[in-house]
Amino acid sequence: MKLLLLSLGPGALRPFLDGVGNGSSLRIGYIGDAQVAYADAPWVLAERRSIAALGHEIADIMARDVSPVDFASTLSAIDAVYVAGGSTFALLEALRVTGNDVVLADRVRAGLPYIGLSAGSIIAGPDITPASLMDDPADGPALIDPAGLGLIDRTVIPHADGLLAPYPPSLIAETIATHEATHRLLPLRDDQALLVDGDREKVVDSAS
Repeated sequence: MKLLLLSLGPGALRPFLDGVGNGSSLRIGYIGDAQVAYADAPWVLAERRSIAALGHEIADIMARDVSPVDFASTLSAIDAVYVAGGSTFALLEALRVTGNDVVLADRVRAGLPYIGLSAGSIIAGPDITPASLMDDPADGPALIDPAGLGLIDRTVIPHADGLLAPYPPSLIAETIATHEATHRLLPLRDDQALLVDGDREKVVDSAS
């Protein structure tokens, strides 16, 4: 598997995609289900621009709107998948209720490169429960099972330096204190990312 799990800063994005495409332009599937409640928010636009600025084509995907068969066909036509930030619970709900969570996990395990940012990084782990203080579980009212995609064995806690206003140091500390005894956690600062290549994992710099 090849994964890049970002907290916020996109600095690790270029070398990761250069490695995927040997420097050539790629078609990136952009799963935006976590952002449905935010539409044209500045941070949403900035996240998209970080990909477009590298010269790659963006193919928009809304997992909640497609069947597993069509989702699988879409994933077959892209070079990498980017799972955007936003509401962790809305994102996992969109994948789970359609069955597209299984399709996505299977394709990534089969070799489709996966990039996640914030919520997209959290769902790559085994359980999104530790995100319940950072995001509102009510955003995914139909989500019964908090199990993530299980691509890694820890739950990413993004924004762990507490520099973003919605996630102050006190909230990060409470999140870790509440869940560290029952979940394996991986706090990532906003200038860090987790790089996964096969069975190797490494926290790398990812400053803006």
